[in-house]
Amino acid sequence: MNRRQLLLVMIISFTVSIGSDRICAEERNDPALINLMGNAQVTLQQGMTSAAQQGQPISAKFEVDDGKLQLSIYTAKNGKFSEVIVNYATGKVVKTEAITEGEDLAAAKSQTAAMANAKTDLKAAADKAVGQTAGSRAVSVTPSLEGGHAVASVTLLNGQQFKTVEQPLE
Repeated sequence: MNRRQLLLVMIISFTVSIGSDRICAEERNDPALINLMGNAQVTLQQGMTSAAQQGQPISAKFEVDDGKLQLSIYTAKNGKFSEVIVNYATGKVVKTEAITEGEDLAAAKSQTAAMANAKTDLKAAADKAVGQTAGSRAVSVTPSLEGGHAVASVTLLNGQQFKTVEQPLE
């Protein structure tokens, strides 16, 4: 590869990485989510406890759906996946839908693979992350494999700012 080609590859790689950082930053700094989180009387961890009736929680997040706050937990049980919606005010399961196709299924399979290597559950990882950042609350937790080790990415909300921390699951 000559210098010109190498330079072009570096510029393209840099541009792609900046573009993806912007997307992540916009998702993390969603003003609607920040504003609606004040309505949540249930913690992410309490939502995972409620959803555990439907299977092992493999990810969880507060999100804005059609302008309304929603607490969504993906679960796995007997090789099947579900999205469990938990009422963010009461902590009760309000809806469970099977995950059978598309990006949601791919994400569920990836999360299950990460959790297969975990010795700690997602609730404990979220508890630990919140405990290390005074005044924060967990907004999402997603497992992944990094170098063969299970880790959880925990997004915290502290005031008006989001912060993502990694917690080992081993």
